Amino acid sequence: MYFVDRDGNYNFKPSQIKEAHAWCQEEVEFLMKYEHKIVVSNTFTQEWEMQPYFDLAEKYGYRVYCLIVENRHGGVNEHGVPEEKLVQMKNRFEVKL
Repeated sequence: MYFVDRDGNYNFKPSQIKEAHAWCQEEVEFLMKYEHKIVVSNTFTQEWEMQPYFDLAEKYGYRVYCLIVENRHGGVNEHGVPEEKLVQMKNRFEVKL
């Protein structure tokens, strides 16, 4: 949501990725303080990227459910991510069972 403007347009800026992650974590913590149900949809590819959310869940007594969404239907890349980048993300994908 960090990259969505007031008109609903998605404008990804790679130079702001750190700020976007920090913003998301702050938003999640704010909502957890007030006991909201929360969904974080992100392109996490490794466990360490999710750790801040696991830590917040433990701090506020939330149970975490992780969903892995696969593109088995050949869907369209909604955000225009280059194919090369998608392959990199796929290759670094990590699942701990």
